[in-house]
Amino acid sequence: MDMYKKRRVGLMKKKIFAIIMLCVMVVSCFTGCGSKSGNETPTNASGKKVLRVGMECAYAPFNWTQESATMSDGSQAVPIYGTNYYAYGYDVMVARMLADKLDMDLEIHKVEWNSIGLSMDAGDYDCIIAGMGKTKAREATYAFTDVYYYRSDCLVVKKGSAYENYTKLSDFKGKGVTTTTQIGTCWVDMMGQIPDAKIGANYETCAEAFMAITNGVADVCMVDLPTAISAQLTNPDLVILQLDSSDGLVNDTGSQNVCIATRKSDTALKDTLNQAMKDLNWNNKDEMDKLMDKAIKLMPSSN
Repeated sequence: MDMYKKRRVGLMKKKIFAIIMLCVMVVSCFTGCGSKSGNETPTNASGKKVLRVGMECAYAPFNWTQESATMSDGSQAVPIYGTNYYAYGYDVMVARMLADKLDMDLEIHKVEWNSIGLSMDAGDYDCIIAGMGKTKAREATYAFTDVYYYRSDCLVVKKGSAYENYTKLSDFKGKGVTTTTQIGTCWVDMMGQIPDAKIGANYETCAEAFMAITNGVADVCMVDLPTAISAQLTNPDLVILQLDSSDGLVNDTGSQNVCIATRKSDTALKDTLNQAMKDLNWNNKDEMDKLMDKAIKLMPSSN
């Protein structure tokens, strides 16, 4: 009987000890999670701060993916996190300028456009530098820096089509053209400005939308001018229409102002990036256009 009691007491002690250890682990877990802010600046193995940037890496000339680490002018592309590929383009060049100014390492994360905001909210990276326009709808969800690029909109049609010499929106009246663009952009809502247009399928990337024009699936693609220029360099079947200002596209969404997005709560990072842009005097449209021209010239033919 005494032996039975001893065993019972021993088992009870083990259970109590196990429960105590479990409680300690749970408390430690919650304490650890609570001690780190979602906006805390990450560091690398050497302790240097890291600027983690999300972008498509598929939106030339703003950003693209390539196999080579070195550009034709000797510039170095940036490795894409978790892959054997590299990213370059206007966005990468701006991101590198900012990272260098802030003495931070630059880390590029490739993400699809339709989940680019969700992945930042999830903590995969801390800001978006991806040719994103600052619209009122996006401002309700994210914080934005000052402008790092000013862009304009245009229409793209197929070379040899009945539309290649159009100079006004009213030229499209009665033609019943089929439109296309990239999903999740301001251009989706602007398609209604084309008279008597049929709204066609929109695509995950601008490259797919241009392919729809080339293949005759759509007649007109609405996009920004730098993206159209870069596409035309590698696809001679495309023609860019820059319409008369008196009878052209009206964009009152604010998307012409391309800015860096951060989490709404991460005002510290937003302010830090803004200060870096001010220190670099990155507010001159001519300088921005020069850098964009350079990005277009460096763009690999595959993009």
